[in-house]
Amino acid sequence: MSEDTVFRTLKDTPKFDLLTPGSPLCAGCGGSAILKLALKVLGPNTIVVSVPGCLALLELYPYTSINNPMLFAPFPAGPAAAQGLVDGILAQIEKGKLQRDDVKVLLLTGDGAAFDIGLQATSAAIHRGLDFYYLVYDNEAYGNTGFQFSSSTPPAARTTTTPEGNMLPKKDLFEIWRAHKPPYVATVAASRPVDLLRKFEKASKMRGPKLFLGLGVCPTGWGSDPSQTIKIDKLAVETGLFPLKEAVYGEVRHTYIPRSRRPVEDYLKTQKRFEHLFKPVRRDDLIKQIQDEVDRYWASVTR
Repeated sequence: MSEDTVFRTLKDTPKFDLLTPGSPLCAGCGGSAILKLALKVLGPNTIVVSVPGCLALLELYPYTSINNPMLFAPFPAGPAAAQGLVDGILAQIEKGKLQRDDVKVLLLTGDGAAFDIGLQATSAAIHRGLDFYYLVYDNEAYGNTGFQFSSSTPPAARTTTTPEGNMLPKKDLFEIWRAHKPPYVATVAASRPVDLLRKFEKASKMRGPKLFLGLGVCPTGWGSDPSQTIKIDKLAVETGLFPLKEAVYGEVRHTYIPRSRRPVEDYLKTQKRFEHLFKPVRRDDLIKQIQDEVDRYWASVTR
């Protein structure tokens, strides 16, 4: 643990909330839990850029469920909108109207924009060294339009466009970002809030593009119990399916390593999108493929 962190235990979590109750988001939305924690670190002077996706429902004009200034951008253009805001902030700093850390810019996307539609613009923004926070709530499909397949959909998962189960591998966005050599890349989980708070805190001391990739547990699309969202999120971490890690200037470090990983089927059984792996006939071959992939990953982990 960093000695200079202010987030040592859950008791250090800021009490204020910038997300308000009463939004049209689905019950048990994992993405909203991640955003709620992130804003506790970034604070009210953060401009949120949103693109079409589930959490865009937080700002259905003329209503909003978030107490931050927001800008809504087209699906592929979130990074371009963030660039315009950052340029405007820098202009105000040059005029002496703002201090360097008065205002932050947070781009909020689902996996559709992050992994697919917005990846080209994101790559360009990272290459330019844009000073912004990029938060992905990855619910592993196009959740706001019917839960269709995305390149983030994991193997064997059912979506409305892969009813027999997806057979393609999940794109590794962490490594795609890391290849661009940004200052900070991290995965975060709502079930490990102190880890999440510390990562945003650490990134706030760096200039440049900063990625936070969170697993957005989606009861509606995954067919899971809304009351079990945090438990399912925790299972993703404890089975090793969702590693918690960070890369500081390219150097990867795992911030949590399960002492004894639980079998992946403990996680898979919690969701109807994997129900076909267990009935009417148990698919041990597919379950083993998923387990073997997780085991290979952790066998390569040195820190």
